[in-house]
Amino acid sequence: MRWLALTLVAVVAAVGPALADPPQNFVRRETPAPVPELQFADGEGKPRTLGDFRGKVVLLNVWATWCLSCRKEMPTLDRLQAALGGPDFEVVALSVDRGGAEIVRNFYTDISIQHLGVHVDSSGKAGFALAIAGLPTTLLIDRHGQELGRLVGPAEWDAPDIVAFLKSIIARKEGYLSSPQQKDQPL
Repeated sequence: MRWLALTLVAVVAAVGPALADPPQNFVRRETPAPVPELQFADGEGKPRTLGDFRGKVVLLNVWATWCLSCRKEMPTLDRLQAALGGPDFEVVALSVDRGGAEIVRNFYTDISIQHLGVHVDSSGKAGFALAIAGLPTTLLIDRHGQELGRLVGPAEWDAPDIVAFLKSIIARKEGYLSSPQQKDQPL
């Protein structure tokens, strides 16, 4: 019996931390897929790309201030960034507002957003590059810039089950998969 327990411990160690269940309506990719190198600007107008966040698990939320569902979920993304943001995780809220950073900053002030950075693609090219069908759309991207899955529509991003799911992804220091033995296993 002791050998069985030791074998199970060895298997768990080789496979890595268990993944929590993904959020409802989250569509997982069978295999991680490269995310196009999006070009956008930060709140100071400096050019940015998703490559600037390489090494972190990124929750990329494409949204707009005029989108009612986006407005409703934005505080949950702010709380998620406050809770998990740091060297291993970042919420990148990418506005597609044509009015630029000023309209986003005003919106953040109006609804007391304190932890999210201002990122704007006023050209709207990100939506096309990511094949987004509606707003909000949120992509989960691993440390290597690969899409793990996406959720179309709003979510309560700071809900305990979603936080547990994201923590389980972050805990896998190699991103989507933590070992070669898992390469054929879906998320």
